[in-house]
Amino acid sequence: MGQCQSIFLTRVRPQACFTAACFLATGVTLGKLPKRYLVKLEKLSDGFLICFPPSLQVFPSQDPLDRADFNAVEYINTLFPTEQALEEAQKAIQQLFGKIKDIKDKAEKSEQMVKEITRDIKQLDHAKRHLTTSITTLNHLHMLAGGVDSLEAMTRRRQYGEVANLLQGVVNVLEHFNKYMGIPQIRQLSERVKAAQNELGQQILADFEEAFPSQGTKRPGGPSNVLRDACLVANVLDPRIKQEIIKKFIKQHLSEYLVLFQENQDVAWLDKIDRRYAWIKRQLVDYEEKYGRMFPQEWCMTERIAVEFCHVTRTELAKIMRTRAKEIEVKLLLFAIQRTTNFEGLLAKRFSGCTLADGTVKKAEVPLPTTNPFLEDEAGTETDEIVIEKSDTDKPKKPKVPDNPFHGIVSKCFEPHLYVYIESQDKNLGELIDRFVADFKAQGPPKPNVDEGGAVLPSCADLFVYYKKCMVQCSQLSTGEPMIALTTIFQKYLREYAWKILSGNLPKTTSSSGGLTITSLLKEKEGSEVAKFTLEELCLICSILSTAEYCLATTQQLEEKLKEKVDASLVERINLTGEMDTFSIVISNSIQLLVQDLDAACDPALTAMSKMQWQNVEHVGDQSPYVTSVILHIKQNVPIIRDNLASTRKYFTQFCIKFANSFIPKFINHLFKCKPISMVGAEQLLLDTHSLKMVLLDLPSIGSQVVRKAPASYTKIVVKGMTRAEMILKVVMAPHEPPVVFVDNYIKLLSDCSTDTFQKILDMKGLKRSEQSSMLDLFRQRLPAPPSGAENAGSLSLSAPTPEQESSRIRKLEKLIKKRL
Repeated sequence: MGQCQSIFLTRVRPQACFTAACFLATGVTLGKLPKRYLVKLEKLSDGFLICFPPSLQVFPSQDPLDRADFNAVEYINTLFPTEQALEEAQKAIQQLFGKIKDIKDKAEKSEQMVKEITRDIKQLDHAKRHLTTSITTLNHLHMLAGGVDSLEAMTRRRQYGEVANLLQGVVNVLEHFNKYMGIPQIRQLSERVKAAQNELGQQILADFEEAFPSQGTKRPGGPSNVLRDACLVANVLDPRIKQEIIKKFIKQHLSEYLVLFQENQDVAWLDKIDRRYAWIKRQLVDYEEKYGRMFPQEWCMTERIAVEFCHVTRTELAKIMRTRAKEIEVKLLLFAIQRTTNFEGLLAKRFSGCTLADGTVKKAEVPLPTTNPFLEDEAGTETDEIVIEKSDTDKPKKPKVPDNPFHGIVSKCFEPHLYVYIESQDKNLGELIDRFVADFKAQGPPKPNVDEGGAVLPSCADLFVYYKKCMVQCSQLSTGEPMIALTTIFQKYLREYAWKILSGNLPKTTSSSGGLTITSLLKEKEGSEVAKFTLEELCLICSILSTAEYCLATTQQLEEKLKEKVDASLVERINLTGEMDTFSIVISNSIQLLVQDLDAACDPALTAMSKMQWQNVEHVGDQSPYVTSVILHIKQNVPIIRDNLASTRKYFTQFCIKFANSFIPKFINHLFKCKPISMVGAEQLLLDTHSLKMVLLDLPSIGSQVVRKAPASYTKIVVKGMTRAEMILKVVMAPHEPPVVFVDNYIKLLSDCSTDTFQKILDMKGLKRSEQSSMLDLFRQRLPAPPSGAENAGSLSLSAPTPEQESSRIRKLEKLIKKRL
């Protein structure tokens, strides 16, 4: 007995022990086992025994292998006590394999027997299937032979009604013999069927030629049951037979039209184009009455006649217009186009367009109610026009689909002559602009109408209404190059309107008018008129601004609608950005005029402030006269401007911001001119500055019954600028001794490290030049060096105090002033 490996695998709960045993069973050495799998191994004389720790819980088992005193050698010796026992076990295994082989051989024999039994059954099935196919084929052959004989006989007798049904059946049966065409008899039958089809085709064409001769307009024949049945046969024959029948019938049906409306006939010209469409209407009614039942309904003969009429008409009109191009006038051209598009619309209502290669139908979009001429409902027009909707940039644009499959089928011929229409619109728009200029001069500027929030010039609405009419009309004529030409005309007169009507009528500023002396300014009473522009002029500027804003928005919508009207390949050529920029310039110029007017009205007051002897002020009182003057002008102008720009609130906000950006720096410059200033004078100026600051913060809603919070962008500008002015005065009020403290205080209060500004502060304090020189040297020495790193960022702070801190300081100053008073 050779040495064998025995592993004692006890069924224990911990998975680790079992896994360790598996490692050993697969030949893993003890040194490679993970620590958590280590167990005690004992080497026996003929193998190894795994000894698990005693702490492991073992399930009870009756298996001898699970006994605690299990001995592998004894267990094996028990099973095989002798060498003979081993040999007997091997013999038993060999016997078992022999029985298994016998069973397998018997199974194979059974399978072979089943195959032999089913082989005969399969042969019977094949024979049955072949017999059935043969019988079916013979029946088809009998039907085919009889059908071909009958087809030839009926063809000779022109029995088209019976032929129509029989021919389709014969063709269907013949398809079953496609794989038997190698058999002579089958091939002969197939050739006879083809010969019968060819004979039928030629015979039917001859019958139609006899009934409807090509020469002349007289129709000796007419509808008959024979021709009606012949059309049913043509449906089964080669499609070319059907096409030939249709072509000849329509040509014969329109032969009279070509004679009546020849190029040399008076009725052929554009002024009598109605007669062409009246003729075809009568012909279609006549066809329905006489021949409506002769042709199959699926042939759509009525529509085919109308379509062919359109093709012929387009060719004839194009030819005659080329010959008589000099006689084409705008009214005549539009008349012909209008009548033609009406006829095309009538065709769309009557027919589906199924005979057209690219006939597609679309539905008009639902309109939105609006006062904009490019967003109005098109109700009331003679033709079905596409309603222009307000564009939504957030939504994807849908591709355009023609709403009339017959659109352009005739009217396309007018496109080469639309230059006459474009030139006419150029002339009309030029006259319209001239009329606007003349009307403005005759009627004068619009009357002030503060209650309605300013008025848009009525001429701009008239212009865009005319634009819309031209755009819709031209898009009905063509969506190609004429639309691009019309767009160029639109651009030309948008610019002319902007310069001639809007910019050309803005009031002009004069440097010599409106100026007041300092004495008269200081003596002016409340309510006196000092503004350069009159009330009417201010209202005119606001009206022009509102009009330019309306034109800007409407021009953008015009561009979008033009892009929707033209062909997709031409969209990139439509760009009204330059015209929109022109209106933006008008808006900017209008706002600048309003700012300059109010700014100029405040100039004398600021000049008076700088001319006052501030070193002689003995006590602090109420606000100075120049402040009262500035407030007066603000109260006179701002409410008028605000009320007239009520419909364009954002531009009123721009006006306020631009005025603040203009007035505050100018005020600070005049503040520097107030020199020298005493302590009391500085306190008075500080009080005046605070008063102006409060007025400026309230400027957007000054004089209004409805108080609105000023825009944050405007408030930020005012607070920043006026706080700087207050900080300048605070530095002036501070003692200049000791110099180091004064310089440091300046650097902390003002973020301006310029020596020029510091020099102006010293001038305001009235210091001598010698003192200023030493102070400037000290200032340059005390200037903080640029921060080299983040560690220096916190040590240098030149930002001005917050508005809350300044408000607290101002209140303290006011209390001090009251105590002195």
